[in-house]
Amino acid sequence: MERIEISVVVPVFNEEKSVQALTQKLRETLSRTGKTFEIILVDDGSTDKTREIIRTLRARSILLNRNYGQFTAMATGIRKAHGEIVVTMDGDLENDPEDILKLIGKLGEGFDVVCGWRKNRWEGEFFTRRIPSLAANKFISWVTGVYLNDYGCNMKAYRRQILERLELGIYMQRMIAAYASKEGAKVTEIPIGFKPRPFGKSNYGLLRTFRVFFDVITFHFFYKYGRRPMHFFGAVGFWSFFIAFLLFGWMVYLKFIKYADFIKTPLPVLIGIFIMVGFQFILMGLLAELIIRHTPREVEYYEEINGEK
Repeated sequence: MERIEISVVVPVFNEEKSVQALTQKLRETLSRTGKTFEIILVDDGSTDKTREIIRTLRARSILLNRNYGQFTAMATGIRKAHGEIVVTMDGDLENDPEDILKLIGKLGEGFDVVCGWRKNRWEGEFFTRRIPSLAANKFISWVTGVYLNDYGCNMKAYRRQILERLELGIYMQRMIAAYASKEGAKVTEIPIGFKPRPFGKSNYGLLRTFRVFFDVITFHFFYKYGRRPMHFFGAVGFWSFFIAFLLFGWMVYLKFIKYADFIKTPLPVLIGIFIMVGFQFILMGLLAELIIRHTPREVEYYEEINGEK
């Protein structure tokens, strides 16, 4: 197999009007690098003519059997990529393929991950989009300790050896850069262009901003306890046993010091509840320790097409 230097992964969903133009622009841009490359289009269960168009393009195509979501589609493409450098981007023409050259050039300065920053994305939408986006990015940066201005930008460039160390089945797309940084990668960010999508409309909204907070909490939990779940469940179980012990001590105090009838109090029931909860959390911790030893599930139901390069 010919050595591939650059892989560009593009998840698409109902992009029949843009996928052909995007692929052509990608080929024109990548040809100027003088490097070998591949374009990987991952169709995430499109219901329009996107699949039919993809089959005719000169690109590697992965056709998922249903809609799994953007990150699963992107992760599938990344796992199938052969390039030493892997670039990800959206398929709706909001990202300019020309910016790939900037990302790759920045990697050449010694970085492992280069993230795009859509600096002027929300001009004219200060309160409805710019403020929520700013708050979400500041919150993610504060929690993760990796300070970026645009966590939601999918246009990123990675060194392959970094991606091979990440478990993409666990972490959501906007957190990949933070995860990579935690694993020792050198991460940076550069401004890139942004164009309103010429076809369709963006799914971005306030609800999506709120989901970011749940993603961050999930990321923090999985990164801290993903490989040592017993530390979490065991700690909760310990405190449950400890509370049961304190309640038992209080019950003994009432019986032998105050000579009170503790049977009429909820103490016996509470002690039993906390002991059972403690045992349950300990058992959940043991089960979690067994589960994490299994490889994260990959999407197995797809069709792959090796188009002419």
